[in-house]
Amino acid sequence: MERIVGRTRLVLVEGDITRQEVDAIVNAANASLLGGGGVDGAIHRAGGPQILDECRAIVARQGRCPAGQAVVTGGGRLKARHVIHAVGPVWDGGSRGEDDLLRSAYINCLRLALSVAASSVAFPSISTGAYGFPIERAARIAFDAVRELVQEPCRLDEVRFVTFSRGDLLVYARLFEST
Repeated sequence: MERIVGRTRLVLVEGDITRQEVDAIVNAANASLLGGGGVDGAIHRAGGPQILDECRAIVARQGRCPAGQAVVTGGGRLKARHVIHAVGPVWDGGSRGEDDLLRSAYINCLRLALSVAASSVAFPSISTGAYGFPIERAARIAFDAVRELVQEPCRLDEVRFVTFSRGDLLVYARLFEST
């Protein structure tokens, strides 16, 4: 499923983000940047030790990465040239700025993608796994943030939303159909 916004193609697929053939993939990272479970662990395993080494260097230089922020490394053994490590918020009922932090994570990822001259980027569903952000709310924030940025002239040819489960795919598909 896809939509064109501005000159950018927004694409929705179900699959493994580590296998996407794009310039940059986004990692739903934790603040330590040192790997973890879910998407984070899968990207570190598939990409190999180069990604972890670069993350360690970033942490040594600037410290942990706070929620809403992102950093970029090389792609290691991945097909993608870059990995953008975004730290999403942990869901705490929605009254602690979680929406704004999640939106910021998506916007910062897109800006980093542009800064490394990526023309295509793939996103997982940030914060909806272990961090507990409600999928419908997170998908709307993701889609709106991406759509807002690419409506302005930008060099992104494609932004891909990659869902790991059929249930998440259906949530995102409803958004694609309604806009």
